[in-house]
Amino acid sequence: MQHKIESTESNTIIITYSDHQTGTCKAGLTAQQAIAQYDAKLAKRMVAARVAGQVVDVHTPLTENAQVIPVMPNEADGLEILRHSCAHLMAQAISQLFPGTRLAIGPVIDNGFYYDVDCGEQVIKEEDLPRIEKCMRKLVAKQIPIERQLISRRQALDLFRGKDEHYKVEIIDQIEDDAPLVLYQQGEFIDLCRGPHVPHTGHLRAFKLQRLSGAYWRGDSDKVMLQRVYGTAWADKGALQDYLDKLEQAKVRDHRGLAKKMDLFHLQGEAPGMVFWHPNGWKLYQLILQYMRRCIVDSGYEEVNTPQLVDVSLWKRSGHIDKFSENMFFVDQTNENRRYAIKPMNCPCHVQLFNQKLRSHRDLPLRLAEFGSCHRYEPSGTLHGLLRVRNFVQDDGHIFCTEEQIQQEVSDFLDLLQRIYKNFGFQKIIYRLSTRPEERIGLEESWDKAELALQTVLDNKGIAWELCEGEGAFYGPKIEFSLQDCLDRIWQCGTIQVDFCMAKRFDAYYIAKDGSKCPPVILHRAVLGTFERFIGILIEETAGLLPFWLAPVQVAVLTVSEKHHSYAEKLQEDLKKLDIRVKLDLRDHKIGYKIREHSVLRVPYLLIVGQKEVDTMQVSVRTQAGDHLGIMSIEGFLAHVKSCL
Repeated sequence: MQHKIESTESNTIIITYSDHQTGTCKAGLTAQQAIAQYDAKLAKRMVAARVAGQVVDVHTPLTENAQVIPVMPNEADGLEILRHSCAHLMAQAISQLFPGTRLAIGPVIDNGFYYDVDCGEQVIKEEDLPRIEKCMRKLVAKQIPIERQLISRRQALDLFRGKDEHYKVEIIDQIEDDAPLVLYQQGEFIDLCRGPHVPHTGHLRAFKLQRLSGAYWRGDSDKVMLQRVYGTAWADKGALQDYLDKLEQAKVRDHRGLAKKMDLFHLQGEAPGMVFWHPNGWKLYQLILQYMRRCIVDSGYEEVNTPQLVDVSLWKRSGHIDKFSENMFFVDQTNENRRYAIKPMNCPCHVQLFNQKLRSHRDLPLRLAEFGSCHRYEPSGTLHGLLRVRNFVQDDGHIFCTEEQIQQEVSDFLDLLQRIYKNFGFQKIIYRLSTRPEERIGLEESWDKAELALQTVLDNKGIAWELCEGEGAFYGPKIEFSLQDCLDRIWQCGTIQVDFCMAKRFDAYYIAKDGSKCPPVILHRAVLGTFERFIGILIEETAGLLPFWLAPVQVAVLTVSEKHHSYAEKLQEDLKKLDIRVKLDLRDHKIGYKIREHSVLRVPYLLIVGQKEVDTMQVSVRTQAGDHLGIMSIEGFLAHVKSCL
């Protein structure tokens, strides 16, 4: 129903709702009260309000005409508020159960929250988490109001000093201005926080505490180790259970455990973040590399290779020393009094290749690709199997082109990327356009052109994309390509970046049609990102059940007894001639043991050879999923395999 506005008095304001209907209310009414006039049930469920585009507490008074939209618990802002409020709820419960606890910080993280606490001589253990949860649920049942307060800096210091909360005092001491500070109180619990929060604890019904870890205050290892308690919170119990179920699936799919079972790779302390590839893993690696090599050659790229050690002067000139030195490894050669950097990326080296001869506009676009080994320093605490390493190989490429060629090259690259992702079994791609950051190099005019070119390609292809303002590289905007896996996790993999700057830094140029010297535009691009990380993602996506074309061992031939060896060996040779990767198991073990072992190794097909199979010149076929396909001829088996490709 459309509310008709006849006139407004000085103490009356106009409210616009989410469906563009309007109404009036007295100035000073809260956002929740204004929504209640429109929909009482909606007002009861909302956890915050969006007033004139800003997310605020439901009790925020309205003082002027504005659009007021309820923030519901199942939307992104609502979930963040729920999780933030749950962090406070957990801290309140810990303070009750562990008297004398001092609170540090409690931020929201992906899918959850944590709080860093100092319990003094007391220690929170894993078995304490259910007890903390039980206390939290009692606080939820009380529906304790959560109230926002403004307080002066001096009052805040006095308050937290009186509570012996020295971490809060330290936070306040580092706030430079004298503006009022915001506190939130629920019962006896008070915390320093900007908010917003849910109206009362009764909104916090779907949460689960998950684990503990240690954390140094402000990352300073000289200070006391705090305890970090992690939890997750959702809009309702169904969403919570779905998330917990996916976590259990993620454990089963963890690429590190599967890699051990499948004998793919290992990592060890003597080479942190660097992979020891086993024969099966290296075969998988090479299959992916060879596939990518065929794709780039077919797309007009020329493969190159550049040194891993390059004098630091090159990295100073490119600008990477200023922006990236903390993530680089260096080698000091005292005999020559020179300092080298182990390359963290390939782009400056590719510009050196471009500069080795005079280029004409007729030579462009020039597409260079390299599967080059790179090293980046990642803090030891962030290393995580193949998903976060220090030594990696990118499917890296750089396209040197003119301004006029940007859109076509980006469009062609998107076609290539979509085709490759589809062949690996990934269907859901998220496209994000990242624009100029605050700290950047280059002319604003160049940034305008680069951003417009990327947006135009996405729009022309009818691709839905997200805008990430300020998240571009320091030298240019980019499109990032993320894969959504079967557990709805998001993995950022590919990228294409438009760079008007680096060629100028290295005096790279081509001869234009009019005879002038022009710096080429450089498109930095990768599809997989890094082989290591992509393989980790692929293992988790497939739970190790790799598609037939990628399996390191595609077929295992298993004999029941020694008298079947001759037939099995001939079968192996015949399969090898057809370029099938086959392993022969002639060991003196029971056939059930052999089947289990090769099933754990995720071999797609197991061919069982017993007396019946020898007599009929056939094989008994089982799949890695445990399905028995029956007895069939070799020709029948090959026809089945081809139908699965």
